[in-house]
Amino acid sequence: MKGLILSGGKGTRLYPLTYTRAKQLIPVANKPVLFRVIEAIRDAGVTEIGIVVGHNGAEIEEAAGDGSRWGVKLTYIPQESPDGLAHAVKISQDFLKDDPFVMFLGDNVIQGGISTLIRDFANHAWNSQIVLKEVADPRAFGVAELAPDGTIKTLIEKPEHPPSNLALVGIYMFDSNIFKAVHAIRPSKRGELEITDAIRWLAENGYVVQPHVHKGWWIDTGKPIDMLEANASVLDELVPEIAASAEISGSDIDKRVTVQDGARIINSVIHGPTIIGEGCVIENSYIGPYTSIYHHTNVRNCEIQRSIVLEHSDISDLPSRLYGSLIGRKVSLTRRDLKPQALTMNLGDHSSVQLV
Repeated sequence: MKGLILSGGKGTRLYPLTYTRAKQLIPVANKPVLFRVIEAIRDAGVTEIGIVVGHNGAEIEEAAGDGSRWGVKLTYIPQESPDGLAHAVKISQDFLKDDPFVMFLGDNVIQGGISTLIRDFANHAWNSQIVLKEVADPRAFGVAELAPDGTIKTLIEKPEHPPSNLALVGIYMFDSNIFKAVHAIRPSKRGELEITDAIRWLAENGYVVQPHVHKGWWIDTGKPIDMLEANASVLDELVPEIAASAEISGSDIDKRVTVQDGARIINSVIHGPTIIGEGCVIENSYIGPYTSIYHHTNVRNCEIQRSIVLEHSDISDLPSRLYGSLIGRKVSLTRRDLKPQALTMNLGDHSSVQLV
């Protein structure tokens, strides 16, 4: 069996962070989401993985390399334009050949991994298996309606009036019959080859499409609030560990905190679940629950809670607690003591600032 990760989106809902970084490389609990997807596929026993990439392909390839660090082989498949998930399958046919495969969206985080799903698919004569999840507002997703016997009744992409609350969560298993479907369907009104249309074609032409309703948490990390939710969910499951090379002095750190190599915690209070990255310095500060501080970041005289701070940033002397925030790479966030008191900002497109 092979794996296929779709990693070509622009991540417009995460601007401005994704102006300068592929959204799949933004870390959740100090590990890029794409790396978590690779590990989930590897842990299910799949070691040949194709990654469909778009305009950010060079950045993703530089970050993930050949896959050897995970014990897998990565192949990069360029998608010249974002023409839909079914189009991504179509252009991957030379890589996938006639092998069954699992397809995973590269910006999704799911509880429990996919080993059981892969095993079930391998042990049944199904042509496809799709993962569904009950969501509050299914209009932004592909939506499935199930028949009374649990089989697929219909599939619709981003319906205005959803027939159910069961969304396709971006994890699919297929055998080679999917190529018949992706070559048979036509672009939707959005101009894309929709994977929902391809799966519906399979079901309508006598192929077995098996739904699986996921009971654990699942998060599409497409928006800032989703990134924070994913971060919190992963931190809840993280096994805390204090690296031997970490230096801690005069600080109160509870048992739910992870401190990575070379970090220094000085005269600070750290409440978990929280992770402090490699080479960070936290001094005279409070880091509250559900916070991830990525590597080589300095935090002094601050309070931060339920936030993600990326690498090589400096945050100091803030007048109030930083809460529910995404802070990018190499950010300098400080308080100015000069008179007169004023706000001085350099903000990029699509920035969001809330003042209290």
